[in-house]
Amino acid sequence: MRRLNDFCFSLILPTTILLHLFWAPYTKVEESFNIQAVHDILAHGIPTANVQESLAANYDHVSFPGSVPRTFVGALVLSGLSRPFVRFLTSPAQVQLLVRAILGLYNAAALLAFRAAIARVFGPLAGNCFVVLQATQFHVMYYASRTLPNTFALGMSTLALRAYLLASSAATPAPSRRRSLRLALYLLTAAGVVFRSELALLVAALVAWDLAKRVAAAGFPGATSYLRLAIPAGLAGAVVGLALSVPVDTFFWRTWPTPLWPEWAAFAYNTLQGRSADWGVSPWHHYFASALPRLLLNPLTYGVLLPLALANPASRAPARDLVVPSLGFVAAFSALPHKEWRFIEYVVPALTGAAAPSAAWLWARRAKTPAYRLAALALVASVLASAAASAALLAVSASNYPGGAALARLHALAAQDDALAHAAAAGNVSVHLDNLACQTGVTRFLQDAAPRLGAPSGQEWRLRPDGGIDHFPSQQTQQGPNAHWHYDKTTSPSTTLSPAFWTRFSYVISENPALAIGAWDVQASVRGFGGIAILKPGEAFGEAHVGDVKADSAPGGRVVSFVELLFGGGRGGWDGRGDGVGEGGVLRMVGDVIVAGEEWVRQRVTRGWWVGVKMVPRLFVLGRARSGV
Repeated sequence: MRRLNDFCFSLILPTTILLHLFWAPYTKVEESFNIQAVHDILAHGIPTANVQESLAANYDHVSFPGSVPRTFVGALVLSGLSRPFVRFLTSPAQVQLLVRAILGLYNAAALLAFRAAIARVFGPLAGNCFVVLQATQFHVMYYASRTLPNTFALGMSTLALRAYLLASSAATPAPSRRRSLRLALYLLTAAGVVFRSELALLVAALVAWDLAKRVAAAGFPGATSYLRLAIPAGLAGAVVGLALSVPVDTFFWRTWPTPLWPEWAAFAYNTLQGRSADWGVSPWHHYFASALPRLLLNPLTYGVLLPLALANPASRAPARDLVVPSLGFVAAFSALPHKEWRFIEYVVPALTGAAAPSAAWLWARRAKTPAYRLAALALVASVLASAAASAALLAVSASNYPGGAALARLHALAAQDDALAHAAAAGNVSVHLDNLACQTGVTRFLQDAAPRLGAPSGQEWRLRPDGGIDHFPSQQTQQGPNAHWHYDKTTSPSTTLSPAFWTRFSYVISENPALAIGAWDVQASVRGFGGIAILKPGEAFGEAHVGDVKADSAPGGRVVSFVELLFGGGRGGWDGRGDGVGEGGVLRMVGDVIVAGEEWVRQRVTRGWWVGVKMVPRLFVLGRARSGV
């Protein structure tokens, strides 16, 4: 029975990560380098002849290099892990989901390995409490499948913290402690060299804390013995990281014979040159006052459980080994002016793991006294509230990708549009994508998912024997040859203000239809998150304008509930995400049931007051006016 119970808890983290992935399948500009790189490696293979020309012709990073180079190591591994499964899929959009699912499952595996260490040090119940607390935190679950450099580093840092916790445990035999400490330093240093240089601060925090403990326990000899172990381990991790990154990235970034180490280039640009401040400056206390509470989400985690773990003699020492270096890392990183929560996400599993034994301690004593029973009820209530907050954040976040939804809508319209046959007869279908579309979901995977006239039913691409991916070849049909889609991402005003520029396009995706010169029809619009709305008694969801929506958004804005936004449908059959994901089936039924309960609470409890979400038009899909076809 216990094994079955542990197995069920083990499914929670990967299931939660995959649910977040499928509810929000699109990507943003921060993720674009790695997702485009994976596409290019899968679609075009790794060139062995005419390398410079082949990379320039086929790889996205040559045309859109970004402000600093990023490593191809993560993309190379992901594409290799994905390739065996491509043959079972029928659409490039499915492969994008596959790639992200593999990354998400990798991070889930790292979190489960950390959970096993929590269970070994604090007990099995603490391991299960860690799973529940972690699964109901939004940010790590949501971003675990997103192709950010931080996400690649997160799995390695979590495995490193697992090894560090085992190395710090008195229950671990001395030889195993030394091996675990070496592994922790290997992984953290390698991850810092390859993916995110800020992990050097976490290494420094761990080493400083360990040195302080050794000096307090054994004086100078203890510190000397520790450094003889730690320094070679760190150097070995750095050498391995450089051996991975420099050859791979020198090749893909075409800098040979000059070696390239992307993380050093990024560190020099952002930190030494101070360019990170160009992206915004936050006060020194931002991480402690804002980012960490949002990352941990459940207020009992940082308000009760962590202090209790540090005060309880049963958990104090190992909890301190997780908390002190983590907070030291955050404090050191607070000195940099530009701050983003993803820069410190590596400490979230550690802090959650340190809180888990307190949750287990309270839960195990729930039957002893009324005070413990009340504490256990508060713990359950806080977990349920965190889960509800995570669901609401998922609903809102999934609506922030209008570019991906608009491109999917365009492809669905084009597949049924007679105008497509006219464009195909001319040899191509050309689409202009504006800046907002490119930043909020458009990827090469989704571009390749355009409808292919004449392709075998239900199939859009296939794996070539040489490892690349190809669309099915053009073939004559009653509708004409296969359409070949071209995508233009020009943003220069000197070009886009010319009427001649727009004559080449069959479709346009734009946040402002007035900027497309010529005769165009709005064929669809995609709404996105426009803020939070307070509904007064008598105001209904789904109305065209509620409260101040009209004042701060374009006509066409609506206010919907969080439930409707998450599940789609509900009132009026409108799918809030704009991509048809929630239409019909079980999700619609579940959404309708929850909406009915929501209405009851609004009428009986809040007396008509409620909180909703403003959904306003973000992107418009334009097609040639019929008179001009």
